[in-house]
Amino acid sequence: MDFNFTDKQKALKKEFEDFFKVEMKNAPPEYGRGGIEGIYATDEGFEFHRYMARKLGEKGWLSRPWPKEYYGQEASLVDQLIFNEVREEYRSPGVDNFGVGMFAPTLLLGANEEQKDRLLSPIARGEVVYCQGWSEPDAGSDLAALSTTAIKDGDHYLVNGQKVWTSGGHKADCMFLLARTDPDSKRSKGLSVFHLRMDNPGIEVHPIHYMDGKHIYNEVFFKDVKIPEKDRIGPENEGWQLTRKTMNFERSGAGAYAEMKRTLQDLVTYVKSTKRNGIYLSENPIVRQKIAQLSIDLDVGHTLAHKTVWLQEKGNSVFMASAASESKVFRCELLQRFACFATEIMGLYGQLEKSKWAPMEGGMIESFQFSTGMNIAGGTNEIQRNIIAWIGLGLPRLK
Repeated sequence: MDFNFTDKQKALKKEFEDFFKVEMKNAPPEYGRGGIEGIYATDEGFEFHRYMARKLGEKGWLSRPWPKEYYGQEASLVDQLIFNEVREEYRSPGVDNFGVGMFAPTLLLGANEEQKDRLLSPIARGEVVYCQGWSEPDAGSDLAALSTTAIKDGDHYLVNGQKVWTSGGHKADCMFLLARTDPDSKRSKGLSVFHLRMDNPGIEVHPIHYMDGKHIYNEVFFKDVKIPEKDRIGPENEGWQLTRKTMNFERSGAGAYAEMKRTLQDLVTYVKSTKRNGIYLSENPIVRQKIAQLSIDLDVGHTLAHKTVWLQEKGNSVFMASAASESKVFRCELLQRFACFATEIMGLYGQLEKSKWAPMEGGMIESFQFSTGMNIAGGTNEIQRNIIAWIGLGLPRLK
């Protein structure tokens, strides 16, 4: 692997940086430090997300790696990695992780020509926001155990069941849904992928509030919801393989490391300007050691993320899945270590959020509260370790 960018890639990186440097000045105070909470927790944050999506769509940056016949520019995956890292460094919204990041690749892999033409265009223009209809009360990491059904009835399907932990479901225009089209099937057999609009009759969205009252997640209930047959993606009962491929588009996490590097810079600024017992925190050898370790860990994570993209660009889809899982596990556990250490050195001040006394705008206490859940979101770290063992190391599965 060569970690150096070409002159052309360096120029592209500067183009991205110049754009986000200007546009992020338009961010409302409610957007805060960004992330999923910045997008979904307030109306102002969500409107800014949609504004940025349209701006990125106008530039063609949402669909850069897609084929040219489907509104893309056939940009390399390394070019896309550069975009992701710069955007996360500036904490910019505008990229729908579910529509752009997951459903669009699903369409490119499994949709027919009519579906690609109809559904990819609004995603590329930043005109539509998606949510993900996967997890259920009894099917989270064990997604193949899902029980929501979509039963064929003439030229449409009738959907009944429940999804849970649906991020942004209360704001989304559409959902990509995994449901059981063969009610007699077991596990991963008999599942299909669907596209549906969230304003369809029979859909109810119920909020799941954070302990601090923020509304990000939802339960979604389906009662005889009609989905036209034309909105089934791929062959009936063969949605599991398509879903497995979709999962790998979610987990390299290159941008997340870039965002953590920016946060580390903020933390370094904080310890250099804050005194405790008459000396700057930056002079404390324990603080210096821990910050050094975080910096080393971030370089390791950066390497893992770039390795995933490199394998994908080489067409090595087998080991790419394992590498993506390595990056996901390391990233989530590093985020916890990062948040724990930062709030530890801030002391009681680190627990403040909306106050002039809150260090780093209160961002680290939010990260501290949020980080544990990342070990579950996107597939639990235990599941990721199984993938690493089975695919990456070739270890046998226990029976």
